[in-house]
Amino acid sequence: MQLVKAEVAAISPLTEFVHKVTLTPEEAVTFEAGHYLQLVLGEKDKRAFSIASRPSLRNELELHIGASGADSYAMQALEHLQNAHQSNTPVLLEVGLGVSQLRVDHQRPIVLLAGGTGFSYVKSMADHLAEVGFDQPVLLYWGVKDESALYAKQEMEAWAATRKNFQFIPVVENPSDNWQGHTGFVHKAVMKDIVSLEPYSIYMAGRFDMIGIVRDDFINHGAEREHMYADAFAFIK
Repeated sequence: MQLVKAEVAAISPLTEFVHKVTLTPEEAVTFEAGHYLQLVLGEKDKRAFSIASRPSLRNELELHIGASGADSYAMQALEHLQNAHQSNTPVLLEVGLGVSQLRVDHQRPIVLLAGGTGFSYVKSMADHLAEVGFDQPVLLYWGVKDESALYAKQEMEAWAATRKNFQFIPVVENPSDNWQGHTGFVHKAVMKDIVSLEPYSIYMAGRFDMIGIVRDDFINHGAEREHMYADAFAFIK
């Protein structure tokens, strides 16, 4: 873990409820794809967010913060960042946390699964895999409630177009009549597409209650627990 001060370089909306935050650390940072950072609001008040940028960008950190509700965990963090941006005051970060980072040395096909803003967790991995020329199949599933929440759809379609072994599969719970893709729960789409998950390394991010269900269903679908990764596992039974 690296303790570092950072300038809030930019905050911009991705959707009505999701904001992209760009941070410029005062010194180069080191982390692995899939790590998260903590925004330090106080000695006993630290807010965790996945790092959306790839590890090679050591002088820039990107977060995707989904915030609604004035007193919510994420909204309070976003307001702290907005105040720092307006006042040109640095924020304090703990960078390089988590145990569910990408393991490219395993040389197994990969499923990246995200619900909502859990997308930031898998985005860092996806960009890193493209950068290093990973040659195993990579399937990125992104589940959202409504199509409007697919704020990086074009970016990820471009990512999938760069290599034949990359696939991007968006999944919408409440689709419009014009939606052409997968519908329903994102992990159900994975199980529909893949006969057995036994060969895959699986990386997951989303609501804790969702991740517990996905883990159990995936194990029943052949996934091996030792090749499933989610920081949420530390907080669920």
